[in-house]
Amino acid sequence: MRTRFILIDTSHAGNVGGTARAMKVMGFEDLVLVNPRFPNVLHRDETIQRASGALDVLKNARVVAHLDDALEGMTHLCATAMIARDFGPPTRTPREHMARLAQELRSPTPDQSPPHSGVAFLFGSERFGMKNEDVYRCHVALSIPSNPSFGSLNLASAVQLLAYEWRTALGGFGPGAELSHLVSAQLAAPIERSDTRADAQALAGLLKHWEESLIKIGFLDPLAPKKLIPRLQQLFNRAQLTQEEVHILRGVAKHMGARASGKEIDS
Repeated sequence: MRTRFILIDTSHAGNVGGTARAMKVMGFEDLVLVNPRFPNVLHRDETIQRASGALDVLKNARVVAHLDDALEGMTHLCATAMIARDFGPPTRTPREHMARLAQELRSPTPDQSPPHSGVAFLFGSERFGMKNEDVYRCHVALSIPSNPSFGSLNLASAVQLLAYEWRTALGGFGPGAELSHLVSAQLAAPIERSDTRADAQALAGLLKHWEESLIKIGFLDPLAPKKLIPRLQQLFNRAQLTQEEVHILRGVAKHMGARASGKEIDS
């Protein structure tokens, strides 16, 4: 399983460098920055100094404008949020949830591809955390057990903690790292089955398509949407849709919209 760390709207260059260092210590290297305060943040002096030798992580990191651009290939999204959102994903501790993910990798269904092709850990801005709409897209909200009266944690420190928990769940680097070898073997093997899990970009496209079609047929009022779209997002996440199933549901949405517009579509 590929692992990606995504920093959204990061304002302090030092936290980017600290994140790179934390990732390298735990053996991860896929870092994406979404709309950072400084477009050249990967090359700033403070970033490089705080990276403390993890320059290869910075070199391979990407800066993108929108979250969608950071989610290609990611099938399981983990938000980081202290406060649970109404109609959002379930809230779990990192250790609890990562143990579940690791168990899925240890016990795949014999006739199916690996259950996930990529997991992403999303972190919001230092001042405001993650936006509600970004949390809604995720499969789980990870909440670190912390002092209820002082739960704020430095961004790079939070990355270090989650990277440690995920590496531990995968088996670490010691003699008991069987799962790490299993993951490497799964990634090395080509996946040719048609039941490949749909990634976050595909689900975002599906959700947008359904939103447009539900408006056309009068089921969704765009002026008073309430929480229908976040609820649909969580429904799609729980269903763990394959790429083929996304195509089917987009076909349904296409026909709904066409019928509402009085058009005929060839099957």
